[in-house]
Amino acid sequence: MTQKLSNSILYLMSLSAGLVVANLYYNQPLLNLISETFSVTEAAVSNVALATQLGYAFGLLFIIPLGDKLSNHQILQIDFVLMILALIAAGISQTLFALIVSSFFIGFTSAIPQLFVPMAAQMTDEKGRGRAIGIVMSGLLIGILGSRIISGYIGEAFGWRVMYYAATVLMVLLFAVLRWKLPKLTPNYPGSYGDLMVSLWHYFKTEPSLRLAALRGALAFAGLSAFWTTLVFLMEDAFGYGSTITGAFGIFGIAGALGATVVGKLNDKVNKNKIILYSSILIVLSWLVFLLSEHSITGLIVGVVLVDLGLQALHITNQNIIFSKNPEARNRVNTIYMVGFFIGGALGTTLGAMAWQHWRWTGVSWLGMLLSVSIVLVHIMFKKKII
Repeated sequence: MTQKLSNSILYLMSLSAGLVVANLYYNQPLLNLISETFSVTEAAVSNVALATQLGYAFGLLFIIPLGDKLSNHQILQIDFVLMILALIAAGISQTLFALIVSSFFIGFTSAIPQLFVPMAAQMTDEKGRGRAIGIVMSGLLIGILGSRIISGYIGEAFGWRVMYYAATVLMVLLFAVLRWKLPKLTPNYPGSYGDLMVSLWHYFKTEPSLRLAALRGALAFAGLSAFWTTLVFLMEDAFGYGSTITGAFGIFGIAGALGATVVGKLNDKVNKNKIILYSSILIVLSWLVFLLSEHSITGLIVGVVLVDLGLQALHITNQNIIFSKNPEARNRVNTIYMVGFFIGGALGTTLGAMAWQHWRWTGVSWLGMLLSVSIVLVHIMFKKKII
């Protein structure tokens, strides 16, 4: 029997998802400041963002499947302790290598929000599932975008290390609230951790809709990561702006993210093939706008709104599709999907830094265009397999 999910708990999960996932993105507007501290190149400092995203992918792979086996409270207790230690280590790092290692563990432990999405799906019926996923994803997306605003301001005003110390305090407070308020769920998977991990391959191998969703998500997030990793360099190079202005672009991305709840409701009513196609086309259009906006702040703002709206529409629809099957393994199918999603993000960060170094903003824009057009082509070729 499905447990009733109250609105207060749903919004707590949404808020928590946003606050934790923000840890992944504080570094992006700070990359210039960090490169100055350690006297390294733009390409070298981009490894901080890359390590964070790779850590997140590993956290998704090795932590989130445990949601089908262990109590969510047990997972939170261990994870938050490690997360807080990693944030402290990042703040006191004296070398770029130490910061990269710390960033990996920040990413690894910040995978926890992906427990909330299957939890929301589990505690609601089919008619309300899209709405619940949309609300949690709205918080998560606002956290992703809002983190850049906050870190851009704090980094420029107080230094990049202060951002990591502030995040540490925030995580301590959040852990206390979650221990107090979050419902305790105890799954009944009988096998060992090894069996649990082996079963990931089973679901990947037997679910074409899951593989296709992971590929779409990876391509979309690769483009978005390439954009956010290189935007800070464009702002400095073309406009002479620092991390505060770069971070402020998150405000405009939030406008797109606020549509997550609407998209979630649409998922309960509209054909998912259509939502995927239209959202993919929206991402292509956003990259066309970026290509034409190297010297236009207004154009970049329009592009940010479009790309974030397109991505969150695609992402929520992908998750609604994969959660509609295998209810006993929602954490595991979400793991497979999100590992693909963030491997795409890590690849986009690397390719974006390379494109910037060799061809500046034009190269980044054409990279994003190639990735987003690929989403449309993949969907058209294989759309019959999504249901």
